[in-house]
Amino acid sequence: MKKNILLGFAACGAMLLSANVASAQETVVIEEATLTATDVECADHYYVEKGSGWFLQLGAGINAPFVDSADKNGDKTTHLTAAYNLGFGKWFSPYLAWRVSGYYGKLHMQYGDYYKAQYANLNVDLMWDMFNSLGGVNDNRTFSIIPFFGIGGTYVWDFTGGDVLNKHGKVRNNTWLLPVSAGLQLRFRLCENVDFIAEGRASLYGDNFSNHVSGDPIECNVEATAGLSFAFGGRSYKSYNPCTYLGYINQLNGQINDLRGSLATCGAALAAAEAQLPCPEVVAVECPEVQAPLMTTVRFSINSAKVTSKEMVNVFNIAQWMKANPDAKVVIKGYADKKTGTASYNQKLSERRAQSVYNILTKEYGVAADRLTMKGEGSGSQIYDTNDWNRIVIFSQD
Repeated sequence: MKKNILLGFAACGAMLLSANVASAQETVVIEEATLTATDVECADHYYVEKGSGWFLQLGAGINAPFVDSADKNGDKTTHLTAAYNLGFGKWFSPYLAWRVSGYYGKLHMQYGDYYKAQYANLNVDLMWDMFNSLGGVNDNRTFSIIPFFGIGGTYVWDFTGGDVLNKHGKVRNNTWLLPVSAGLQLRFRLCENVDFIAEGRASLYGDNFSNHVSGDPIECNVEATAGLSFAFGGRSYKSYNPCTYLGYINQLNGQINDLRGSLATCGAALAAAEAQLPCPEVVAVECPEVQAPLMTTVRFSINSAKVTSKEMVNVFNIAQWMKANPDAKVVIKGYADKKTGTASYNQKLSERRAQSVYNILTKEYGVAADRLTMKGEGSGSQIYDTNDWNRIVIFSQD
C-alpha cells in the first residue's frame, strides 16, 4: 500500500510550529526473543486408534501330554487326542498384543495301565509381532511370526487312574493347576479382516498334572492347533512424525525475517523524515508492499486423495481467505512423493488430490469455479527434501 509519509508529517509540523511546541521524536524498537531449540527424532511413530485392533480366534488340533508315562513293558509312550481353542484379544501397538485364550481336550495317559481325564485351560498371553518389530511396520503383510508367553489356570477332572490321593484316602478325581506357557503362532493373511493361523503351545505343570507322582518334577502338555482369526474395528496403524511441520515452520520464519527487514527499513525512513521537520518541501516516500504467499497446505496419506477431517481446517482457511479477497484467483497444485509408485501413477494421484480440494472449495464453500485452477505436478517436482512431506496440495495466487 502506498503511503505519503512526509505529507502527513508536514501537516503535523505546521500545527506544532503554530503552537510553539517542540515535537519529541519517536524511536522504532524491534524486539527479538531468544528461543531454545529441542532436538526431536525425525521418525514415524505408530499407534492403534481407539476401537481398532480387536480380534477373535477359533481353532482345533491335537493335544499331547508329556508326563511320567510308560506302558507295562516300561517303554515311554505319548497319546494324541483332539483339542479345541477359542481366544480374543487386542493389538495395542503394531508390536504387542494381549490375548485371553482357552483350550479344551481330553488327556490319554499310561503308567502301566491306560487311563484318561478331561481338561480345560485358560491363559492370558502377551503376543509379539516379530516382523513388525524387526522388519518395519506393515499392516498389509501376508505372513507374520508371532511368539507369545502366558500364564493361566487349568482344571483337570474325570481321572480314571493315577496314584495321587485326596484327603479321604481315595484316588483324586480332579485338580486345579497354575501353568506357565509359551508358544509360536504363524499367521497368513487371507483377506482384509481374516487370517489363517497355525499355533503351537507348551504348558508346564508340576509333577501331579498326570495324577501320578514319579520321575521328573516337571510335566508338559503340548497343543498344536490351526484355525481362523477375525479382526474387528480395523487393523491399520496410524503414524505421526514430529518433524512433519519443520519445513512449514522454516518458511514462516523466513517470512518473519523478511517482514522484520521491511519494518526496519520503514523505521529508518521514518526517523530520517522526523529529523528534517519542519521541511521546506514535501517528498513522497513509498514503503514497498509486502505480500505474504499463501502458506495453507493440505496433506494426504500414502496412496490417498481423500482430505481427512484433520486437514479440512486448511481447506476452510483458504476458502475464508478467498471470500475476504473476492478478486483473487488461486492455483491448486497437487503433488506425490517420488519413492512410492511410478511417475505415471503419481501424476494421476496428484491430479486427484488437486481435484478433491477443488471439489470441496466449490461444492461445500461456494467458491466460484472460475477463480480456481488445478494442476497435477506428479512426483517429478518435489517441494521438500523429506519424501513423505510431498504428499501434499499447495496454493498460489494466479
